[in-house]
Amino acid sequence: MSLRSLSLRDEEEYLGLVRVSLDLHHPWISLPGTVEGFRALVGRYDRSDDECLLVRVRETGAIAGAVHLNSVIRGRFQNASIAYAAFAPTVGQGYMSEAMALLIKYAFEELRLHRLDAQIQPGNKDSIKLVQRYGFRMEGLSPDLLFIDGAWRDHERWAITADMAGVSPASPHPTLPAH
Repeated sequence: MSLRSLSLRDEEEYLGLVRVSLDLHHPWISLPGTVEGFRALVGRYDRSDDECLLVRVRETGAIAGAVHLNSVIRGRFQNASIAYAAFAPTVGQGYMSEAMALLIKYAFEELRLHRLDAQIQPGNKDSIKLVQRYGFRMEGLSPDLLFIDGAWRDHERWAITADMAGVSPASPHPTLPAH
């Protein structure tokens, strides 16, 4: 399993996987299913500190899913919000679990973040099991938090810190104040 930044060269494979995964993703997440939507997604991540990383099967290079580090905030917060989606052809094979381990390590060691948040709809039991497996704690429920599939949806807020994950960067990020 490896993580690699999303790029324009992934367009055809990504869009095909979104199409065959519509039932899997509904109503939990809405991924871009058009060329225009895909190119806007790539452009969004090209212009920010946020990242969209494709989960690739090491042996074949096939895309198994995607993980997103969104709303990266530095300074006193050192936080990012994560989102993720598996694709139907490889769902249930443990790839997203491996990807979550890589994402946590990358976010806390390489990016030197302090905290990751995940917003998950209460009925999305598979996503909840995934974050629980990695030690995220539930911090509450936010009614009408995110607009997904044409409606404002309630989300549970889950979070993990570097300490909780047992990961510590070699040094704090330079934007972290001394006091």
